Amino acid sequence: MKRESLAIVVLSTLFFTGCTQETQNSLSRSLQNWTGTNGVLDVYAGEKLVHRFIKIDKISTAYGTNDSKARPYRYGYGIDDVNLNGKQDSDEKKVYFEFSDYSTSYIFYERN
Repeated sequence: MKRESLAIVVLSTLFFTGCTQETQNSLSRSLQNWTGTNGVLDVYAGEKLVHRFIKIDKISTAYGTNDSKARPYRYGYGIDDVNLNGKQDSDEKKVYFEFSDYSTSYIFYERN
């Protein structure tokens, strides 16, 4: 049993080191999306924080229906933190959101 475990670790290591950084990131996102996260999305206008979404389980990249190519925006679901205090208040609800990869200044991070 120990040999099988060691073989799995070695093969996994070789697989991940042989992948490009983009492939590793994609695999990492897939695992993270599957396990879920407690994500926070901060949206900025210049240096000012103007919007925050909390309790996000994943952010997805949009893909075209007919050509399956990645679109320049991402989307997800999270709590609309209207007062920017970082916690869900009674009047703050879960919403769908989208943001552009090109024109939106944002930071997405996990909050433990």
